[in-house]
Amino acid sequence: MPESDLDIPRIWVEFTDPAEPGQRFRCDLTWLTSDWTCIFGSGCRGIYADRPDDGCCTLGAHFTDREDVERVRAVAERLGEDEWQHRPGPKGFDAEGRLRRSAWTEKEDGARRTRIVDGACIFLNRPGFPAGAGCALHQHAVLMGEPPHTTKPDVCWQLPIRRTYRTVELPDGSSYLETTITEYDRRGWGPGGHDLDWYCSGNSEAHVGREPVFRNSADELVELMGEEAYAALVVRCEAHLAAVKAARTVRSRRMLPLLVHPATLAAGGPGRRPSARKAPPRTTP
Repeated sequence: MPESDLDIPRIWVEFTDPAEPGQRFRCDLTWLTSDWTCIFGSGCRGIYADRPDDGCCTLGAHFTDREDVERVRAVAERLGEDEWQHRPGPKGFDAEGRLRRSAWTEKEDGARRTRIVDGACIFLNRPGFPAGAGCALHQHAVLMGEPPHTTKPDVCWQLPIRRTYRTVELPDGSSYLETTITEYDRRGWGPGGHDLDWYCSGNSEAHVGREPVFRNSADELVELMGEEAYAALVVRCEAHLAAVKAARTVRSRRMLPLLVHPATLAAGGPGRRPSARKAPPRTTP
């Protein structure tokens, strides 16, 4: 099925962060109330046609800062050979058992990322590995009962949610920090995003979730926004869904393309009964 156009109409909501008066959130209700869900291993074609089993892990993960690197390294050091297919050998660890940075990361254009091994991220277990295909860090989190966003690089657990910042200057000389929460579409990858062979966020094949994004990504959104701001977002998302339900009447149905993500509409939603959905369990790569 074709992807939605990158310039679809969107409905946004703005509100002041309850925990920080100097910050306002600008949230994309069209995306956050969509039925997108990760379909890795259940229909995901991968971003490159010749590597369909990689999902979006072919390029590796670029780290946001040193804290991101150290958090992931601490988790990686706990992974055994039965969990991590491409775990470095003894030379990849120092005398204290610390994972050497050069054993699992590398530089690309001056930015540090996870090392690429056999054409994809070093943490990607390939099909046929006894622990199963997918991200070793994500699988470890599930095994240990931990939220996956605490074990994976920032860019991995956030995708395809995108958070950006800008300072807004007002006519009276005051200003505030605007934090935008929206869809990480092809443009988020930079110019190369347009060359990806397949991408999920705007594709109806991935808009088969049992819950909208603001619910199935609650842990991630709380981490990105804080608990109080997330609670404020939920109120607004629920109100938007109520408006969508009202618009499904015959007289108002023409409003649906404005209120609902086009990929969710193309997939037959929103408002389908859970039993009619074919969504897989949420198993992010």
